[in-house]
Amino acid sequence: MTNPHQNVSFASNGRTAHGYLATPGRPGPGVVVIQEWWGLTDHVADVANRFAAEGFVALAPDLYGGHTTHDAQEAARMMQELPVDRAARDLSGAVDHLLGHELVTGSAVGAVGFCMGGKFALVLAAQQGDRIGAVIPFYGIPPVETDFSAMTAPMLGHFGEYDRGVTVDAVGEVADKIKKQTEVHPQIQVYAAGHAFFNDQNPASYHEESARVAWPRTLDFLHRHLG
Repeated sequence: MTNPHQNVSFASNGRTAHGYLATPGRPGPGVVVIQEWWGLTDHVADVANRFAAEGFVALAPDLYGGHTTHDAQEAARMMQELPVDRAARDLSGAVDHLLGHELVTGSAVGAVGFCMGGKFALVLAAQQGDRIGAVIPFYGIPPVETDFSAMTAPMLGHFGEYDRGVTVDAVGEVADKIKKQTEVHPQIQVYAAGHAFFNDQNPASYHEESARVAWPRTLDFLHRHLG
């Protein structure tokens, strides 16, 4: 299956991965935008476009190989069936592609992920070391058992106070683990919202006030650490 948002292909450890690339038309820092469990949706492509409008070269890898869904049960199944090692290779390939892109400046890129993508953003930062210059998970974290010791990227996290799946307590445990294993001191922002509050194409979860605050914080953090 081909996702209509796929407009770029890149190497991924011997295979070809696909994704959506949004460029600003001038040189700028690179950002990997990592999807929610729904897939490479209109929302994810729109976020990449918004980054490009702010001067970033944004690449959203299609981790589901073209599939998307609006059904929560199917999304949960797709996420569970996603081979984590393949996703990690695709994300590493996305970093390689950005760092080799003619418009991308600097020797490190940002990683911004939503829900499932927030988890993968932190895993990517832990695996890629100084090739990730800033990491921003939105309402997603990996297991606290994750080895963060190679992570050097400054972290800004956006989480919902009323998120029943990614609780503030769980976020605190991961942040404490990062502080113990690295020199990184995570900045955690908690909003009066639930899960997926930034997704303006999901009326059931979108919280406009929180999203409006989180976006400029995200841009400022990326500009500060990536240029």
